[in-house]
Amino acid sequence: MGQARLTLEGIVKQYPGCRANDQVSLSVQPGEIHALLGENGAGKSTLMKIIYGVIQPDAGSLQWNGQPIALQGPAHARQLGIGMVFQHFSLFETLTVAENIALSLPAAQARNSRELEARIRDVSDRYGMALDPRRHVCNLSIGERQRVEIVRCLIQESALLILDEPTSVLTPQEVSTLFQTLRQLSAEGCSILFISHKLQEVRELCHRATVLRQGRITGDCNPAEVTVADIARMMVGSETPLVTRSESAQPGRAVLTLKKLSIATADPFGTSLEEVSMTLRAGEIVGIAGVAGNGQDELLRALSGETRIKAGSLWFDGQDIGRRGPAWRRRLGIAVVPEERLGRGAVPGMSLVANTLLTAYWQGLVKRGWIGMRRVRDLAARIRKDFDVRSASIDSTAASLSGGNLQKFIIGREALQQPRLLVASHPTWGVDVGSAVAIHQALLKLREQGAAVLLISEDLDELFQLCDRIGALCAGRLSPIVPTGELGIEQLGQWMAGEFSNHHQYANEVTHAVA
Repeated sequence: MGQARLTLEGIVKQYPGCRANDQVSLSVQPGEIHALLGENGAGKSTLMKIIYGVIQPDAGSLQWNGQPIALQGPAHARQLGIGMVFQHFSLFETLTVAENIALSLPAAQARNSRELEARIRDVSDRYGMALDPRRHVCNLSIGERQRVEIVRCLIQESALLILDEPTSVLTPQEVSTLFQTLRQLSAEGCSILFISHKLQEVRELCHRATVLRQGRITGDCNPAEVTVADIARMMVGSETPLVTRSESAQPGRAVLTLKKLSIATADPFGTSLEEVSMTLRAGEIVGIAGVAGNGQDELLRALSGETRIKAGSLWFDGQDIGRRGPAWRRRLGIAVVPEERLGRGAVPGMSLVANTLLTAYWQGLVKRGWIGMRRVRDLAARIRKDFDVRSASIDSTAASLSGGNLQKFIIGREALQQPRLLVASHPTWGVDVGSAVAIHQALLKLREQGAAVLLISEDLDELFQLCDRIGALCAGRLSPIVPTGELGIEQLGQWMAGEFSNHHQYANEVTHAVA
């Protein structure tokens, strides 16, 4: 083995009450696709930010092509040839592809727009990621936006590409295209650090994997030579279940009914809903698949009460609730887990105690205008214990938790209110295998207790594993919703692309619900 592209030795990063990285040492070879694995909160994101120059380590050293370096920031990292595509894309939707890429380049390279557009076309064509440099980002699919991020790194001639959960928002076809690109980059000598919770993808793609647990390296392996279960055990330990068992449900009476729900969105980047009809019954989980940006957020807002809709199109347990707001719907027993954890699911700067009160205040926590803080703290402590939320205390802020732990807290907060309907949007997006199993178990327990669950997700494995019935949203239109056992992944993929005729299904759904 020759000289390493990147070497880390004894990296330490300490935060108040938490050592995020504890004596971490690893190396990445030229042309190697190297997976970095671990539970949420294991220290992966901290380590990547150190490599990209976002934060400085408290101890330890970095070497780049055998030479010691002290990164001064992301711009310095990019100059060296280190590029990073974050899990949450950093693109301006009102700018074009070329304008977004120009923002990250030195002024001399960004000044000539024609030359830059030619470079973008050349690089994107070369790696099978076709892009029109003059298109506005707001008009691109999620997969195309990710291409912009990667092409931006390639134009900077990155020798090391860091990808944080790159497949979490892609369709199976887009994942296949991405992997072809990464293999081509690897063959040309580009090193890739690949962070993912999808272990089968790691086995397919990566040459080597390093596992972090509680800030320390606990093992490494050649993913192709071990099983998914072997890797998962290295990540979460032998005491954590790796698979969620789901038995078929016996649904009861209709709880939620949508009758030709149409919403014209005022958001220039939003998607209008067109005559969406469906029923959801007590004791069943119904899944809604779809590529991001096809009306999922608009549907969630309509169900939560954030968007008021016309009378007669949304019924809950026989009541027309279209004009009712979120507080009224919560009292009826409707709970919501939004996709955005920080900002909608929880307030970043507030403690877990305060965030508990935000949606559960009506559960006897407030009487005659007075907050019963002991009861609030007891509920926060119960959520933390029952859902294994790893935080310094219940007084920790929401922003201080890792993504997976915050998601477990939000799910727990809603589940312990014993809702009659839970609407969950992307509940396991970007969380580790242990947290995903805990969240799946919570959803199945609600179903067993007789609640109805609407699961909006881009994870097709999750939908097929948990759901009793599945449909798909595309461009604001809803496909038929059919029993999971009668649906193949090819058919679902066609529905996600908008290839369905749903008039007959709508009629059946609504007639069945009213009956």
